[in-house]
Amino acid sequence: MIDEANGGSALPERGVPAEQVLDEIRGLRAGDRPTHGGRLFAYVYDPAVPGLDELAATAHAASAHVNGLDPTAFPSLLAMENALVAAAGRLLGGGPGSTAPDVVGSVTSGGTESLILAVKAARDAHPEIAAPRIVVPSSGHAAFAKAAHYLRVALDVVPVSAETLRPDPAEMAAAIGPETVLVACSAPSYAHGVLDPVGEIAAAAAAAGVRCHVDACFGGWTLPYLRRLGTPIPAFDFAVPGVTSISVDLHKYAYAPKGVSVLLHRDPALRAPQYFAYADWPGYTMVNPTIASTRSGGPIAAAYATLRHLGDDGYLRLASLTRDAVAGLAAAVRAVDGLRLMAEPESTVVCFTSTDPDLDLFVLVDELAGRGWHTQPQLSYADLPASVHLTVTASVAPRVAEFGPDLAAAVAAARASGPVELPTELLALAATLTPDALTPDLVAGLAAGLGLGAGVPGRMAPVNALLNAAPPALRERLLVEFVGLLQRPAWSGSGVASAVATPGPGQR
Repeated sequence: MIDEANGGSALPERGVPAEQVLDEIRGLRAGDRPTHGGRLFAYVYDPAVPGLDELAATAHAASAHVNGLDPTAFPSLLAMENALVAAAGRLLGGGPGSTAPDVVGSVTSGGTESLILAVKAARDAHPEIAAPRIVVPSSGHAAFAKAAHYLRVALDVVPVSAETLRPDPAEMAAAIGPETVLVACSAPSYAHGVLDPVGEIAAAAAAAGVRCHVDACFGGWTLPYLRRLGTPIPAFDFAVPGVTSISVDLHKYAYAPKGVSVLLHRDPALRAPQYFAYADWPGYTMVNPTIASTRSGGPIAAAYATLRHLGDDGYLRLASLTRDAVAGLAAAVRAVDGLRLMAEPESTVVCFTSTDPDLDLFVLVDELAGRGWHTQPQLSYADLPASVHLTVTASVAPRVAEFGPDLAAAVAAARASGPVELPTELLALAATLTPDALTPDLVAGLAAGLGLGAGVPGRMAPVNALLNAAPPALRERLLVEFVGLLQRPAWSGSGVASAVATPGPGQR
């Protein structure tokens, strides 16, 4: 565990033996959610393939110190990046013999960076537009809002239907104006796992002479395989005229370790403004396709090794397992009174909500965690109710039979506990408080009342209930303040352990 004699410091007075350091890390990891075993429905992607972790770790180590800053210095990394881009391009309707034979791309650190770069490329392609704008469905990933914020691009949000969970193509088309540089859609949307009408949206963008980006970070690697298995997947990739760029994360359903996404463009001219180049200083001329300059080759080598090892047949098998797991989990939800699916599953997501006022979804999430199932609560938004999101991977398949009984038991326990009851004055405060009215004392009082004073609380229902009662702008500020309380340095003498909460029920 932590070396208390040195205060748990990352920089102790005397160096610590290697095995002791590893023991400390293993001790800290004991408090994390389980990354393997098919019981975590968010954040990580586990194919349950024996030996794959070891292969990826070895490949990562072999290239960890390779620097992607200069591809001419490390041709091994350039070769692996080009191979990953080609694989993603072929899978998503590009390459020789397709309607998009000149697809090019870049490997990024993740979906957020891919989306930021797609927005940058669109913005920089039109220097004549002083106040560029992008059109995004309200179900579009929050990374589009992050890109707009970072790049000073205005965000035009089109609402999605409460019934279909998709944007109306006519409303998307109407939102396009003379300052629009990019129109975005999802395949599928993260929150609910439904595919936007890509064909119609891309056609509207093309008619207006505007780029169209398909965010397939979440589903781009599985949808082609699900289609081959007989799932009716509509066209969403470069086979659709008007689609100019696509992002797909390899650290999701390509099952590579974290830190690898691919951003594809239909042709080199569309990618050109993605680059940043600078020569007006006395050092080396900087040219970067990504946000980062120095990039470790480790994640790229690990992704290359993963794709090579699993192969096309392996991904088809994993997609089949995932499809069957989705069907089993959806059936388990349908069997419980008081729950309903937000949408019939179209990809690898099961998302459900409560139809019973006495069944608090946030309490249910805690009850499921106590039984070893770690799900992702989603707050209400506009006319969409709060929901529970399950990202389903191949590792879930052997666990499906266990989920139904545990879900029913968790629902019964949540009903017995009743909904979270926040004090009336706190609810009134959440409804009327403005973000700029939050003071340090008020934040500290709220945090203490919610159990956030000493690390992550074991039960999150009260926190989620408060956030759900607040409008989005206040939610954002509250979360910034709450996370800021958690992310504090472990000063000498306080120890690393003091910054890590004791795991709650089901968190080990």
